Amino acid sequence: MENGTEKAKKNMLIEKTLRKYADMIYRLAFQYTGNEYDAQDILQEVGLSLVRADAPFDDERYLRNWLCRVTVNKCRNLSKQKKLRVYEELDENIAVFEAEPLSLSCELAALPEKYRTVLYLYYYEEFSIEEISAITDSNPNTVGSRLRRGRDKLRKILSEGE
Repeated sequence: MENGTEKAKKNMLIEKTLRKYADMIYRLAFQYTGNEYDAQDILQEVGLSLVRADAPFDDERYLRNWLCRVTVNKCRNLSKQKKLRVYEELDENIAVFEAEPLSLSCELAALPEKYRTVLYLYYYEEFSIEEISAITDSNPNTVGSRLRRGRDKLRKILSEGE
């Protein structure tokens, strides 16, 4: 059982970690889900996992990988839950506004999840193929193939949009 000092120290480490990595977790969750509200929920879930788990606070690199791994797993769980939900059609009288793509991240969001995730982790978070392999629980060769195919698909989307 933890005494008061140990508990306070752990709480400070959790707070420091969440302040440092909240943006990264949110961006990864948003890339995965494509929805800001789901990304916020995922961020909270990862925070709860950090509180509940015996997180590796002493190893910065491992902690970052651990947080990404937990984020990807939470996103996958949410995706599975959404497939089981029943949705109703919107009323035809609701006004719909078409938004122009604002950036590369909009085009990235058009890719299938398996390409979007590895591209995001590789280019935005600067993880290596081996690290992405561990985070996504995939073979490094699979990650490399997804990077190549994702780049090809993104290139095609960008060239069609011009």
